[in-house]
Amino acid sequence: MFPAVSRLLPLIALSAVCLSACGKKADDTKGARGPANVGVMAVQQRPISLTQDLAGRTSAWLVSEVRPQVSGIVKARQFTEGALVSAGQSLYLIDPASYQASYNSAQANLQQAEAALESARTRAGRAGQLVTIKAISQQEHDDAVTALKQAEASVAQQRASLQSAGINLNYTKVAAPISGRIGKSSVTPGALVTASQATPLATIQDTSKVYVDITQSSAEVLKLKKAIAGGKVGAVDQADVQLLLEDGSTYSITGKLQFSDVSVNPSTGAVTLRAVFANPDGLLLPGMFVRARLVTGTVPDAVLIPQNAVALDPRGGASVLLAGPDNKAKKQNITVAEMIGKEWRVTSGLKPGDKVIIDGALNLRDGAPIKPAPVKAANGTEK
Repeated sequence: MFPAVSRLLPLIALSAVCLSACGKKADDTKGARGPANVGVMAVQQRPISLTQDLAGRTSAWLVSEVRPQVSGIVKARQFTEGALVSAGQSLYLIDPASYQASYNSAQANLQQAEAALESARTRAGRAGQLVTIKAISQQEHDDAVTALKQAEASVAQQRASLQSAGINLNYTKVAAPISGRIGKSSVTPGALVTASQATPLATIQDTSKVYVDITQSSAEVLKLKKAIAGGKVGAVDQADVQLLLEDGSTYSITGKLQFSDVSVNPSTGAVTLRAVFANPDGLLLPGMFVRARLVTGTVPDAVLIPQNAVALDPRGGASVLLAGPDNKAKKQNITVAEMIGKEWRVTSGLKPGDKVIIDGALNLRDGAPIKPAPVKAANGTEK
């Protein structure tokens, strides 16, 4: 062996002994680590409203398709496309010439019938005087009375014909049936239109209010009804509905749920709900895709805990760690219902006063020693 190596061997042995001692000391220090600092929250019950977000589409409060009620050539269009129109406002003018002629003819026929009525009334009056003195026969008197009645019926008939001709003449001015915003015109001046044609001349929509038709699965409806029947959830008589627009913003006006359909759609397995919203600024347009957030029930004694305090296992179970009276972490299995914001609603497994570990629970094990401290809320009060 070389002399230099022989001199180093004692030093190497001494170093090994020191390292072994240091490692053992480090292990002893690690094993003697103190209790973990954790933040805890005392379980409390408070009333909440259960909400649900459902997809839907908007539709106009009133919709009217404008169609002609007489046939003819369109002489003029009397509105601006996309403008607001009032009920009764003239929208189109159909050539009135033939209808004016029919009206004049009916008016002349009525005058003729009224003249004949005067003559028949005079003859009937004279016949009544003559029959009393036996100057004419009873038959002649009866004929005069019958002629009078026929003349009266003719006047009534001609008066009805004049009224019908007047109605058709008025229909040459196609008026708006409702107030609202009118869309594009399907015809131009010079086009031939027919009475009650299939294609509307234009469509008017009243968007001062809008409907929102939303769908909810029949399974969710059944689950909610069972919860209400069991007393776990309170019923809502007339639910408020919030609207979430396509850009993610919330519509400023709250709507009301008007009705729930009485049957389930066999092809989709869903129930249709309809809500109505005021739309004074015209922000909501028919056909928009929206999401409706509606209150489906109320829970008077709900237990909510932060999401980060709940551990979920692959089988769908949930658990939390509690701060026990012996300052040790205690695993507690719980049942959760749904997320409300960033919190789970707990339906079983916790009671008021339980201290749930919400900070520092990530690396804790059941039975680990802890040093609990209440977590302070933003206002300085204990959670």
